[in-house]
Amino acid sequence: MVTQEAEERPRLLQAAIDSFRIPDLRAKILFTLFILAVFRFMAQVPIPGIDQGRLDNLFANNQLLGFLDLFSGGALRNLSVAALGVFPYITSSIVMQLLVPVIPSLQRMSREGEYGRQKINRITHWITVPIAAAQGYGQLQLVQQAGVIDGVWPSAGGDLIGTVAMLASLVAGTMFLVWLGELITERGIGNGISLIIFAGIVAGFPTLIQNLTDQASFWGVVALAITGVGIIALIVIFTEAHRRIPVQYGRSIFRGGRMYRQTGATYLPLRINSAGMIPVIFAFSIVILPGTIANFLGVRDDWVGSVAVMFQSWFAPDHVLYWVLTFVLVVAFTFFYTLVVFQQQQLAENLQKNGGFVPGIRPGPPTQEYLNRVILRLTVGGALYLGFVAVVAYPASLLADVQAALLPSISMLIMVGVALDTLRQLEAQLMMRNYEGFLR
Repeated sequence: MVTQEAEERPRLLQAAIDSFRIPDLRAKILFTLFILAVFRFMAQVPIPGIDQGRLDNLFANNQLLGFLDLFSGGALRNLSVAALGVFPYITSSIVMQLLVPVIPSLQRMSREGEYGRQKINRITHWITVPIAAAQGYGQLQLVQQAGVIDGVWPSAGGDLIGTVAMLASLVAGTMFLVWLGELITERGIGNGISLIIFAGIVAGFPTLIQNLTDQASFWGVVALAITGVGIIALIVIFTEAHRRIPVQYGRSIFRGGRMYRQTGATYLPLRINSAGMIPVIFAFSIVILPGTIANFLGVRDDWVGSVAVMFQSWFAPDHVLYWVLTFVLVVAFTFFYTLVVFQQQQLAENLQKNGGFVPGIRPGPPTQEYLNRVILRLTVGGALYLGFVAVVAYPASLLADVQAALLPSISMLIMVGVALDTLRQLEAQLMMRNYEGFLR
């Protein structure tokens, strides 16, 4: 029973108190916080042989690495065993989602229920290993060129055993983080992989805020703060926005020797942003690739090195081409990813199997065509929204003349999305126990 004192408290504060009053829910929250603390501890454990002074200097002079470091929560800046984060696993998951509708054996596997999903998840884990090894080796080569570390094979004086040991540390760190994320999903609150990314971004925010205050004037900081609040409001609106497609269900029940027809009405929610954060992550992975390759080749003295230096400037986070390409790729990947995932859901077929239909639309292929038209129109708004959020930091940094403002919009997109998803899960847990939740 809710007391008068509890009614007078703010809704969010009361919901937080209620969460800790329930023993099993309190255990889930504390377990989640403990796992995130383990992740932050890993981010401070560097691999052997690192010259930290040179590493700090490298990040101070390389915007691309600073761009990547925010998502690792400082793990990349320390070149820790968690430097790769969970992004190799995310890349592997995206690859598997794109391959499922293309490869017949994976299609059959996806229709085998929970057993099929477990098999696909196991394949995703195996693909993560070579992806993590490739990314880890690229990072080692990059920091060796800057003099941060020595002995990366096959360079002169390279140590094969030492290189394998460093790569094994990076790959093991990634797989350990994936395991921690799955532990959170299974025993804690929220999606574990998303929460690990969330924790890494939050951990990097104090440094980002310090850089903002050091570089910007007072009014510049105020303008950036107002812009940040506006971006957060926009993200919340578009994350929650959806169109309700009315659906009716009809079924026959045999009772007392007679057949009765029962009908029920509900709706099918189609989100404006059905793709979530995946197009943004995928687009930035592609845009960063030319600059990363150019960093490897820029030390050469021939024409290849000259071309690489040119690409370094074009694909740096402070160049307009970088952000134009980012916008185009985000929009394109939003359409592609949304349509691929939507086709895999087979909504029209599932509605027909369960006796459901959209009023005024014939079941089967006509329903699928209607839903395709609706999701395509919704995705136009969702794609433009994601593209805007991905690149809005660039004009904001030009207006405020602050280079450190290049990333917050992308970080906030991930943070707000993960926070809303976690609050929904807490809301569901509280409502199951007849408590008021966080969200109205």
